[in-house]
Amino acid sequence: MVSNCGTIQSTFISPTPILLNKPEISDFEEVYIPQEKSARKNFFKDSEAETHWADSIYNQMTLQEKVGQLFMVAAYSNKDSNHINTIEKLIKDQKIGGVIFFQGGPLRQANLTNRYQAKSKIPLFVGIDAEWGLSMRLDSTYRYPWNMTLGAIKDLNLIENVGELMGKESRRMGVHFNFAPVLDINTNPKNPIIGNRSFGENKFNVTEKAIALMKGVQKQGVFSTGKHFPGHGDTSIDSHLGLPTLSFSKEHLDKVELYPYNKIIDEGLVSVMVAHLDVPSLEFRQNYPTSTSYNVVTNLLQKELKFDGLIFTDALNMKGVSKFKKPGDVELDAFLAGNDILLFSENVPIGIETIIKAYEDKIVSEERLEQSVKKILKYKYKAGLNTFKPIAISNLIKDINPLANEALQYRLYENAITVLKNDRTILPIKDLNTQKIAYVKLGDDYNTKFVSTLKKYTEVTEVSAATIDSLNLKLKEFSTVIIGYHKADKPWKNNDFTATEKEWLQKIAINNTVILDVFAKPYSLLPITNFDDIEGLIVSYQNNDVAQEVSAELVFGAIEAKGKLPVSINDSFQVNEGLSTIKMNRLGFTTPENVAMSSEKLAQIETIAQKAIREKMAPGIQVLVARKGKVIYQKAFGNYTYDSDTKVTNETIFDIASVSKIVGTLPNVMQQYDQQKINLNTTLAEMVPLFANSDKKNIHFKELLTHSAGLVSWIPFYKATLDTKEKPLAKYYRKIADSQFSKQVADSLFIRNDYHDTIMKMIVDSKLSLKKEYKYSDFTFIILGNYLEKATGVSLDVLATEQFFKPIGANNTLYNPLQKMDKNRIAPTEVDSYFRYQTIQGYVHDMAAALEGGVAGHAGVFSNAMDVAKIMQLYLQKGNYGNQQFFSEKTFDDFNSCYYCSEGNRRGLGFDKPQLTGDSPTCGCVSSSSFGHTGFTGTMAWADPVTEIVYVFLSNRTYPTNPINTISKEHIREDIQRIINEAIIK
Repeated sequence: MVSNCGTIQSTFISPTPILLNKPEISDFEEVYIPQEKSARKNFFKDSEAETHWADSIYNQMTLQEKVGQLFMVAAYSNKDSNHINTIEKLIKDQKIGGVIFFQGGPLRQANLTNRYQAKSKIPLFVGIDAEWGLSMRLDSTYRYPWNMTLGAIKDLNLIENVGELMGKESRRMGVHFNFAPVLDINTNPKNPIIGNRSFGENKFNVTEKAIALMKGVQKQGVFSTGKHFPGHGDTSIDSHLGLPTLSFSKEHLDKVELYPYNKIIDEGLVSVMVAHLDVPSLEFRQNYPTSTSYNVVTNLLQKELKFDGLIFTDALNMKGVSKFKKPGDVELDAFLAGNDILLFSENVPIGIETIIKAYEDKIVSEERLEQSVKKILKYKYKAGLNTFKPIAISNLIKDINPLANEALQYRLYENAITVLKNDRTILPIKDLNTQKIAYVKLGDDYNTKFVSTLKKYTEVTEVSAATIDSLNLKLKEFSTVIIGYHKADKPWKNNDFTATEKEWLQKIAINNTVILDVFAKPYSLLPITNFDDIEGLIVSYQNNDVAQEVSAELVFGAIEAKGKLPVSINDSFQVNEGLSTIKMNRLGFTTPENVAMSSEKLAQIETIAQKAIREKMAPGIQVLVARKGKVIYQKAFGNYTYDSDTKVTNETIFDIASVSKIVGTLPNVMQQYDQQKINLNTTLAEMVPLFANSDKKNIHFKELLTHSAGLVSWIPFYKATLDTKEKPLAKYYRKIADSQFSKQVADSLFIRNDYHDTIMKMIVDSKLSLKKEYKYSDFTFIILGNYLEKATGVSLDVLATEQFFKPIGANNTLYNPLQKMDKNRIAPTEVDSYFRYQTIQGYVHDMAAALEGGVAGHAGVFSNAMDVAKIMQLYLQKGNYGNQQFFSEKTFDDFNSCYYCSEGNRRGLGFDKPQLTGDSPTCGCVSSSSFGHTGFTGTMAWADPVTEIVYVFLSNRTYPTNPINTISKEHIREDIQRIINEAIIK
């Protein structure tokens, strides 16, 4: 199929449309009066050199060559040598003027283009239907959204950007004509062939979008072809199969169907494609398609609309024209009607022979032939074919799939996705700590990206059942049900809800609070007559990865809704409807280029990560990078162990070791500070009375959190619980839990509950340095964990979960993960041969935290990179996440200050800061206001307010045993951080 357009004639058409009284409906408001040709925009200026070249070529041409220029034939790059030979024969013998490529691949097409051009005396025009990019016809190319999706976008610059990228791809492929934009106003929802290919049902919207797309394409030196003239939007027959009829008056056509043509011609459109249509008000003869109608092609398009560009027929093998006339007669009639280029003729030799005979019989005049052929030659000159150069094959695939494509795709869907209902402001979903969310799938296509992205925001449970009653029974325990309707991303496929899907939707909606998200064309909603029980309704238009990811962002408020419905849905929703939603400052997702980062540079992260795995610095790694509130890089590398087939994924949970300090403990300490329960000068004795009679009683809060209190760095608390053979003593442990031994240290190993008191006493009695200098100590956060539990009356794991993890949707962040999740989700950290004598998987690696039953101020948190990034983003946003203020900006600034930098101590309050001299903990390329922490298991979380970058590195470098921290020694984390900063596009 080429594109779908037709023609019909009438005895007389007024050369100047008349401005009529404005009816109520906007699409019937005005008739556009074309500008004079001299006032129109011109992307391809005329020149004397062009005229001279066209004249000189024309004067040397035989009649066969002249008539051959009128024909553009169908070519395929996925067919065999017989097809190729046929095309070459047409070029050699029939002297055809161009080819229109259909299915195939870019490299094959480029090679064929070079081959065909080499065979042609006069360089060939090359055209392609690329309404949504080259992928409409070619594999290994990029697919842009359908026009219907673009019709929902209000920002015309984005549409022009689409055209620019399409134009660049076409130019790189040696294509001169993109048979787009579609100018049809799709006022018939049941249109079998236009539908998604139209920008919508509103003439103003269609016109604006088409002009923007055309400008983008033609700015790249590629010709746009508006179609399908005079308008294929209100048809119920596919012109490939029959002849559709438009029974409108000329007055109606002037106001509606012809409106976009008048406007876009004035804006510089190069070419128009004429459809095969039956329009009695324009052509009185029966079964005389518009494509062969003089009254339509010449009187209407050229004289009344004053169009002097190239005119194409739609494909002449389509039944809308071919079933009424035999080959030869079709081509002759189309040419006599005023078309310049005859597309996809069923029989080129007969078509050429018939026109030549008509020329010889004086039916076709020399003037008429000269008019089209010289016009074709002039546009060949404008296309640079006067100095044709073969297409360079090197890097072709890369060049036609630039990173800018994916970056733009995100922006397009961010602007297109449309909210039609938002009862009780259900969108975006708020209060994650009080929500229990289910997801139900309808439709027959995939939903992977949508569900996985939803789960990055909070816990979402996929629910299914064999019957609707059993499904509703399962859904009773959920507060919100998200229904995803997923249909295959095919422009002509029926996306309507089936009777069963309608029934299920209705019954789910009656019994639950529902958000329906439709990943299909908006017309799929037509069978639904009542939306009263659906609280939230989103139209996401298409079912692809980007649409699914962006729509999930909208559900949780990482982006706001901006789209406007391009068509009406019965009486339920009118064209241009679309609600705005608030944006909540939760992490979103996009490409690096959308936040001024380089994908190519970030790709180097993998080389370093794989080196670490290959050289056995760590069996598994996760890396996440976010900038400006958007996750732009999230990848997992390696396996759980060096000899395991279990791959690390982005959902794998790691023991984050000392990063626990700033993920679990510090934010709760900051809340205490924010509530003025403690301050910089609060003493340790005031915080924890246990220290009142010790030499540590006067340590100030600021000294404690900057590691300048003089505390020793560490005590191996666990050794006191072992016998002389370094095996656990029965005095301290049990294999089975009981009321006195309930804290689990590992599999079948429980420590007595009061050992915490022993640990605290050891800290109280530990040696204190009289010198107030920087010395890192885990005691700081062990003490802080103890303080929080005493101050709040809540255990630290519950406190962290209730105050932070649940509200921000960090549902993969927890202490003692084996109590809530399958062991197979957790990366092992060690084969312990000195204390617990087993593989440590799901139990905290840190020995002191293990003695605390897995919950301690300095260690114990398990998480994945995504959840850690949420906490770091909360810090970057100075205490705010999801529009919830957890502590004041001043509190964050106080904790992120370097109080003793002048004394050589880089630490903030609890946060690590960039080194002042020497190595670690950062690449040395981050700002002094950056902050974060590292962990013994090979972890790192860092954020930089200056660059707005969050960086998370998680690994299990301690598995199976790794006494030498080669991750640190080889600067793996720092080298990745350097790449991240070098990826910033200045």
